[in-house]
Amino acid sequence: MKQGKRVGIVGAGNVGATVAYSLAMLGSCHEIILRDNKIDVAKGKALDMSQAASAVRSHTVVTVAEDISDLTNCDVVVVTAGSPRLPGMSRDDLLMINANITKDVIKGIAKYSPEAIIIMVSNPLDAMTYVALRESGFERSRVIGMAGILDSSRMAAFIQEKLGYGGGQIRASVMGGHGDDMVPLPRYSTVAGVPLSDVLTKEEIDEIVVRTRHGGAEIVGYLKTGSAYYAPAKSAAIMVEAILKDTKQIHPCAVFLEGEYGHDNVVSGVPVMLGANGAEKIIEVTLDDAEKEMFANSCNSVQTLIDTLNKNNFFGDN
Repeated sequence: MKQGKRVGIVGAGNVGATVAYSLAMLGSCHEIILRDNKIDVAKGKALDMSQAASAVRSHTVVTVAEDISDLTNCDVVVVTAGSPRLPGMSRDDLLMINANITKDVIKGIAKYSPEAIIIMVSNPLDAMTYVALRESGFERSRVIGMAGILDSSRMAAFIQEKLGYGGGQIRASVMGGHGDDMVPLPRYSTVAGVPLSDVLTKEEIDEIVVRTRHGGAEIVGYLKTGSAYYAPAKSAAIMVEAILKDTKQIHPCAVFLEGEYGHDNVVSGVPVMLGANGAEKIIEVTLDDAEKEMFANSCNSVQTLIDTLNKNNFFGDN
């Protein structure tokens, strides 16, 4: 893989634009290319971000792809495009709408940036990552879903709020799908290396676990008209940086499982080593019986979505 210095972002809404802004401020790459159906909005944001980059002496330039064919030779492409769930819309309706959007986007990426690593952010996250893998034809290491970093950061924030100390020293761990069945792992969560069970009661930990599972909904409840974007965007930017800098750092990400953790042909969040070639290694941590059961339930929830896609003959080969 050549030096990673060109990043495409499909979807210039709150999440996509904030990913771009974060990367531009850090000078993570030479060029960021925004792609959105609202071309003028994308142009305005790109111009604004390029000027912000100049203000901090960053070399990053933000441009716009007026057509997907302009999204060429990217090293990483972040996909945030999709529809929110609207009143009267079932989860299956949302699944099919966003699956079709993802299919069109991924076909363009595979054609014009065939060497790219794809980071999926669109919801339902795990199912969209599965769609992206199937439609791109890429090896599984190059199609990765963003969720674990976000969910772990939410858990860490809730731990800090509960403790009142330890900011910046909290390491929280969350596995599984990005939904109500996600698997927060208090046993693998620490404060400056101190086990969580040594600083919080079981009741306090249980409360944090429940709040983590509904962290996104809590924010939606306050915002009313939208969903979280600062933390999701920063989480995606962390993944992009790990790939561009070939850090080999371990992050929880959604990937296609081929027997790991006893599951096959499904996407779920697990610890992976991120580097220049994407998800270069899947780390298998030891789970106890209760954690294994929760992880299995989470995988089953994702499988239900995949089954719905197959039932609707989405991939056309069933």
